[in-house]
Amino acid sequence: MDVVASSAGPVKFPFPFQPYPIQEQFMTELYRVLETGKVGIFESPTGTGKSLSLICGSLAWLRDFEEKKRQEEAQALAAETKEKNEGKKTAGSTPAEAGSMTEPDWVTQFLQKKEEMDTKNKIKEDQLRRKKREEKLEQMRHNIHLKFASKRKREEDDETIRLLRLSQQILSPGGEGPALEQGEEELVLAEYESDEETKKAAVLDDEDDFEEEHVTKIYYCSRTHSQLSQFVHELQKSPFGQETRLVSLGSRQNMCVNEDVRRLGTVQLINDRCMEMQKNKHGEYKKDEEQEAKKKKRESRVTCPFYAFDQMQLLRDEILVGVKDIEQLVSQARKVKACPYYASRYAIPAAQLVVLPYQMLLHDSTRRASGIKLKDQVVIIDEAHNLIDTITGMYSSQVTGAQLCQAHSQLVQYTERYRSRLKAKNLMYIKQILFLLEKFVGALGGNVKQNPNFQKVSQQGTTLKSINDFLFYSQVDNINLFKVQRYCMKSMISRKLFGFTEKFRGTAIINPVKEGPKTGGLQQFLQNINNKNQGVADGLQEVGENGHMRSASPLMQIESFVFALTNANQDGRVLVQLQGTVAQSSLKFLMLNPAVHFTEVLKDCRSVIIAGGTMQPVSDFKQQLLIAAGLHADRIVEFSCGHVIPPENILPIVLCSGPTNQQLEFTYEKRGSADMMDETGRILANLCNVVPGGLVCFFPSYDYEKLILDHWEKTGMLKRLAVKKKIFQEPKKASQVDQVLSEYSRCIKLSGQSAGPLTGALLFSVVGGKMSEGINFSDDLGRCVVMVGMPYPNIRSPELQEKMAYLDHTLPKTNGVSAGKVLIENLCMKAVNQSIGRAIRHRGDYASIVLLDHRYSRPTVLRKLPQWIHSSTEVKQSFGPAFASIRKFFQVKKTSSALPS
Repeated sequence: MDVVASSAGPVKFPFPFQPYPIQEQFMTELYRVLETGKVGIFESPTGTGKSLSLICGSLAWLRDFEEKKRQEEAQALAAETKEKNEGKKTAGSTPAEAGSMTEPDWVTQFLQKKEEMDTKNKIKEDQLRRKKREEKLEQMRHNIHLKFASKRKREEDDETIRLLRLSQQILSPGGEGPALEQGEEELVLAEYESDEETKKAAVLDDEDDFEEEHVTKIYYCSRTHSQLSQFVHELQKSPFGQETRLVSLGSRQNMCVNEDVRRLGTVQLINDRCMEMQKNKHGEYKKDEEQEAKKKKRESRVTCPFYAFDQMQLLRDEILVGVKDIEQLVSQARKVKACPYYASRYAIPAAQLVVLPYQMLLHDSTRRASGIKLKDQVVIIDEAHNLIDTITGMYSSQVTGAQLCQAHSQLVQYTERYRSRLKAKNLMYIKQILFLLEKFVGALGGNVKQNPNFQKVSQQGTTLKSINDFLFYSQVDNINLFKVQRYCMKSMISRKLFGFTEKFRGTAIINPVKEGPKTGGLQQFLQNINNKNQGVADGLQEVGENGHMRSASPLMQIESFVFALTNANQDGRVLVQLQGTVAQSSLKFLMLNPAVHFTEVLKDCRSVIIAGGTMQPVSDFKQQLLIAAGLHADRIVEFSCGHVIPPENILPIVLCSGPTNQQLEFTYEKRGSADMMDETGRILANLCNVVPGGLVCFFPSYDYEKLILDHWEKTGMLKRLAVKKKIFQEPKKASQVDQVLSEYSRCIKLSGQSAGPLTGALLFSVVGGKMSEGINFSDDLGRCVVMVGMPYPNIRSPELQEKMAYLDHTLPKTNGVSAGKVLIENLCMKAVNQSIGRAIRHRGDYASIVLLDHRYSRPTVLRKLPQWIHSSTEVKQSFGPAFASIRKFFQVKKTSSALPS
C-alpha cells in the first residue's frame, strides 16, 4: 500500500505491489482532479501500468468520497440531536422574551429552520436508502443460489402458461385485408401515433426503489471489447477486486445469447431483431379489449425466451456481487437462461464501476437507451488518442445512389402489398420517406424510376453544401425531418423492410449492389439485373461476422443520413459526390463540430478523464473538444508521465541526410525521385548490419510503399537487404495479420539461435495501417523503428479542406499559424507517435527510433513527440554520427545483456 500527499491530505492507494514513482504521481494527480471536479488529459506510455493506476487511483477516490459522505451524514444527524436537546432546555422561555422578536426576524428564523430541516430530512432519506441498498446487496451475496433455484422453477411455469396462451392465439382467426402467408403478419407496421411519447414497457419488480437510485460511480470506457476485458482482469487482480460492484456493458452483438438472433451477423440486424422481439413481448399492453381482439394474430409473433424479467433480475443480482467481464457474464447468462444485455443495464444504478465501449457513452441516444445517467458522475475515457475521430465518425454518414434507389424500390413494393393493412399515419410517413428518397436521388442527377447503374451523371466532382443549402437544393426543406426521425425509430420500418425482402427472397428480385469492400462487385450487380430483367435493384448485401453474406435493408443506412441532417446548420456539411453513374455517386454528411456531442458529457459529469498512452499533441483535444464545448481553460488539467524504462534504453534520432549527403525530405514532389528512394535503401541496408532482431519500417502510404519496393526490386536493393534480414510486408487483408506476425516472430527467434548471416527480420508497414496501432513490437520484435517521411494527410481531400476552413473560422491562430494548418501537422504527428510507440513495451525493453526527414528537427514538430521520447531525441545533420550512435547503442546493450545479472 502506497501513501502519498495531496491537497486533501494523506491518501492511501492500495496497490498489488510497490508502484513505480510515475505511477504514484499519476494516481496522486488523478485523485486531485477527481476531488476538485476538473477535466484531465492524462498521458502514460504503454508498459507503465496505466490501467492499474487508473483503477487504484479512481477507486481510492470513490472509497474516500463515500466515506466522507457517511461522515457528513453522521455529523448532521448528531447536530440535529444536540439541537433537540437544547430546544427542550429553552422551551421554558417567558412570553415576553418570545414577544420581543420582530416579525421579519421571526420569518427569517422560520425559513432558516425550514431549510435546515429539509437538508436533514434529505440526509435521513439518503442514509435510509443506503442502508436498504447495503442490506439488499448483503442478501444477494448470501441467497443468490437459492434465489436462482426457486425463481427458475417459477419462470418455467410461467413460460409454460405463456406458450399455451400463444398457441391458442395462433389457432384463433383474425386479421384484416387479404390473407397473408405464415409469418408475414409481423412485417406489417403497427398503428403509429406520432405526437405521443407514451412508452409502455414492463419493468423489474421494484420493492424499494432500489433500481431507481444511481449511486456515485465511475464510467470507464475504451475502444475495443478486448481492451475492456483486459481492464476488468486488471481490476480482479487489484486490491479492489473483491469489494467493487462492477457492471460490464457491451453491444447486443457481443452479449446476445439467442443463437437465432446471433446468426443474423451484422450489428444493425441484431439490434433491430432484438427490439422487434422485445416489442412483441410487450404486446399484451393494449388499449382496450376490442383492439386486442383485432390484433390477436399479431401478438403471436416470436418473442425472446431470454427476455424474462425474473431471470434477468436474478442475473442482475449475480452481476453486482462479483466482478465479471463480458465473457464470464455471457457464460453465466446461458446457465440461468437470462438476457445479459438487459440484466447488465438493470444493474447500472447500484454499480460503482461501469465498463463500456466508446459508442455506448458518447452516442447520445444509445446512452439514454442504455439507462446511463451522467449527472455528477465520473467518466474515464481510455485509449483516447482518436477520440475526436471517433465522435466525428459516429455522427457522420454516407449513402450511395444505389442504396437510395434500392430503398425506394423496396418501399414501393412493401406499400403495395400491405396498403390495405396500413393505417393512415403509416401511409403518410411512408409517402414522406419515398419523397425524400426521390429527391435525394434527384440531387445526384438521377431518377428513382430508372436503373441507377445506367444513368450517367452529367458533371463529375464534389460539391460542398451547408445542411440548409442541401435541404433547399434537394427540395425537401418542407419536410419535418425530426418527425420522420421519430417515426423511423418507433415504427422500426427499416426492420420491417428487411423482413419483407428476406421473406420474398425467392420470388422478389433481391440483387446485391456494390457498397464498399463488404459487397458484391458492380459487374455482378449488372449481371443479376440482366438475368432478372429488372430495372431497379431491390436488395443490399452485407458480410456478417462469420463471413457469410447477409441481406440488409439499405433504408437502415439512409436513416442515419436523415438523422444527421437534423444537426445544427453550422455543425456539419453535406458532400454531393458525383462520379460515373448515379449508383456510384453518393451523399455524405460530414460532422465538423464533434464538441457539440461531447458538451452534454462535460456539462453533466463531476469530472472527466481523457487518458491514453500517446496523447500528444494535446492541443486538438483542448481546442476542438473541450474549449469548443464551452469548458474554461482553468478547468483543464494536463498530466504526462515519463516511461518506466531508464533513459539509456531508448535512442530516438532525427536523421536529416543519408550516406551520400542527400537531404532527406519526403514531400509529395520529392519522395518519388530515384535518388531519394536509393538513399532510403542505403540507410536501411546500413541499419540492418547493426540492428539485432527485428527492424520495422513505416512508410507514409500504401502507394509509396509499392512505389519504393518496386524500385528496390529493379535496383537489387531488396536482395541486398534480404542478406541480413528476411523481408516481410504488411498484408492487405486483416485476416492475414496474425499469420504474418507469427512468421515474422518465428524468423527472429530462429535467427537468434543460429550462427548464420541472417540476423533477424525486416517488416515493411504503413502508417495508419494494420501494424501501426494495437500491435506490440516488444523486445527482439522491434529493436529499431524507422519512420520514412512525415505522413501528412491528403490535403486535396474535400472533407479535410472543409474541416480546415471550419477550424480557421472558429478557432484562433496559434503562434501566428492558422488552426487549419495546426490540424494538418497534428494529424501527422499523431500518426507518427502511434507508430513509433510500438517498440518500447515494458521496463526492461530497449530500442532505437529513427525519423527520416529533416523536417522532424523543427522545434514545433519535436515538441509534439511524446515527452519520454522528446527528452532523449538527438538531431543528426549527417549520417555518419547517427550511424555511429546507433552502432554503439546496440553494442552496449549486447555487452550488458551478456553480463551475469
